[in-house]
Amino acid sequence: MKIGILTSGGDCPGLNAIIRGVCKPAIQHYGMEVWGIQSGFRGLVDDNVVPLEEKVLSGLLNSAGTVLGTSRDMPFKRRFSASSEDKPSMMMKTIKKHGFDCIVCIGGNGTQDTAYQLSKLGVNVVTIPKTIDNDVEGTDVCYGFDSAVSIATDAIDRLHSTASAHQRVMVIEVMGHNAGWIALYSGMAGGGDIILIPELGYNIHNVGSKIIERLKQGKPYSIVVVAEGIKTMENKKAAQFIAEEIEYETGFETRETVLGYIQRGGIPTAYDRNLATRMGGFAAQLIEGKQYGQMVSLNGSTIMPVPLEKIAGKARLVNEDNDLIIQGKRMGICFG
Repeated sequence: MKIGILTSGGDCPGLNAIIRGVCKPAIQHYGMEVWGIQSGFRGLVDDNVVPLEEKVLSGLLNSAGTVLGTSRDMPFKRRFSASSEDKPSMMMKTIKKHGFDCIVCIGGNGTQDTAYQLSKLGVNVVTIPKTIDNDVEGTDVCYGFDSAVSIATDAIDRLHSTASAHQRVMVIEVMGHNAGWIALYSGMAGGGDIILIPELGYNIHNVGSKIIERLKQGKPYSIVVVAEGIKTMENKKAAQFIAEEIEYETGFETRETVLGYIQRGGIPTAYDRNLATRMGGFAAQLIEGKQYGQMVSLNGSTIMPVPLEKIAGKARLVNEDNDLIIQGKRMGICFG
């Protein structure tokens, strides 16, 4: 069999580990021929593909980034204005030209949607959910989430000493436009006193009251963890807005820190490396069994397939009954 593999959407720590997780068993165990598609779906449009041999995969497990490159191209949403051919038809030409039996698509929600559209055109696809936001429907955990949470938690840990020394309120902004998984998990792991996520909303007066309450309890500093997607006024960044509002509400000196793209960089955690190996190997197994149109999913401790038609166009958000939120409230953590 001849398969193509691509990484699409935003990058995350250790995409190379997933590429390795798919390609090594595909080549060594199943005897498949593997080709790398450069720059996500753009590589299918531009016919930018290269053969991937087993020796190329050595050393990828703990390396950062992706050897295939990535892009946010959405070929089913944007068409070439200066061409008589649209992007979907150009992708189909590339797939037929190289005789790919299956395309492995690694990415988040946009990638899952695009892969599903490809499958409706008759292309055999298998996908792997990769996003630090952890918001792909149909899987408990996405590759890259644990690494991003570890980076954010380390930053929160470091801010504790500064906040304590200067008796300040420290606001740290982490990624998450619509989903607050990183803020929730890193905030809880890092001992955040206040955690604000898009799904729950917040009342700034409650935030101020919590900080004042802590002061009365002999706790002169507070750590506030916010997801970038929480609602603000005047289009201000989340951390800036919350810091300004806290100072207004309480009069306490407040400083903000925005982690930004640092959450996407570096090498993956041990958990993500093992998850890449499990998910990648399962993807190769699905291809061998001709089980196409599936996304590789982690359900509890089990790796299993989920039909793309069930998850495309959906997002997995944090619910108010999440056990971390329930236990956090019982511990006195404010969620807005």
